[in-house]
Amino acid sequence: MPSINEQPIPAARPVIGEEEIEAAVRVLRTGRVVQGPEVAAFEEGFSELVDGRHCVAVNSGTSALHLLLMALNIGPGDEVIVPSFSFAASANAVRLVGADVVFVDIEADSFNIDPAAVEAAITPRTAAIMPVHIYGNPAAMDKIMAIADKRKLAVVEDACQAHAAALNGTPVGAFGSGGTFSFYPTKNMHSLEGGMISTADAETARTLRLLRNQGMEQRYANEIVGANMRMTDVAAAVGRVQLAKLHGWTETRIANAAYLSANITAPNVVTPVVAEGARHIYHQYTIRVKGGEGARDAAMAQLTEAGVGNAVYYPTPIHRLKPYWEPDQKAGRNWDLPETEKAAAEVVSLPVHPSLTQNDLERIVTAVNALGENL
Repeated sequence: MPSINEQPIPAARPVIGEEEIEAAVRVLRTGRVVQGPEVAAFEEGFSELVDGRHCVAVNSGTSALHLLLMALNIGPGDEVIVPSFSFAASANAVRLVGADVVFVDIEADSFNIDPAAVEAAITPRTAAIMPVHIYGNPAAMDKIMAIADKRKLAVVEDACQAHAAALNGTPVGAFGSGGTFSFYPTKNMHSLEGGMISTADAETARTLRLLRNQGMEQRYANEIVGANMRMTDVAAAVGRVQLAKLHGWTETRIANAAYLSANITAPNVVTPVVAEGARHIYHQYTIRVKGGEGARDAAMAQLTEAGVGNAVYYPTPIHRLKPYWEPDQKAGRNWDLPETEKAAAEVVSLPVHPSLTQNDLERIVTAVNALGENL
């Protein structure tokens, strides 16, 4: 157990400081709180993270995925290839537009979608590939884009955990037909709640702006059927403050992760693997505990006892969740995803957030290295 003077180290610590509070209050005092100048400024600022692509702010990362699929005219009769090792929102957005989810396996090292599995899953109905940059680790976008270009498929990047991650110098969200980001409070930066869509295509960007605002650019001049998925100016103001801090926070996360990887030596623990050319921004620092779910759960109990916060993302693959498992079983679809199943039984995420002190890092290393070989 931690000493009497040591507080437990939280797995995540959202930042809401005085600057964020002042920004929110400033907007509230103006009386203009929805889809105003703060949103436009936030979109312009975020564009710098995605090689100058058009950016469209919305009310959540899930809405970003949903609207991007709508803007790309993906719907009934289409298939979208999605990794099952992700948060359910990735697949939910596909279902919400009426398309079918085709689950594929992941790479063992990166936890990201396996390009070979993607290529094997393509059918005449395939309309899009949805790589998820899980934990802030960029997927193999060079290989995925080659497949998509060859087959003329859309690529919808789920970068909701990967603000400022990159592969070979290209930021995530700047590869495919569009990228999506989440600003939920536990993300590397947040806007209390919100999302962003990036796209290189001006017409797609305009369609997205219509879709988020009831299908209209001018009041009561509805052009298409749309939804109400706008970002508030209060959220955008908070997001702008956080965006200004993102670079420093990211460098701290990378440094924290480097310290953990250099000092964790437990023989039954596998630290994160980063591919050559990849910039992993460590939304999560995720290890594997060898020995399966029982060993992993025992390790988590020991870490908690030592005062080190920890969590599993994600204990149940999407294809095994009720809304997907039951319909697929009825339809006779059985997904063979061995790496996904293995990851779900072995992963555990450790604190890596920028609020960690050197003492915190040392405590995490000590606790992990104390895990026994036979958990």
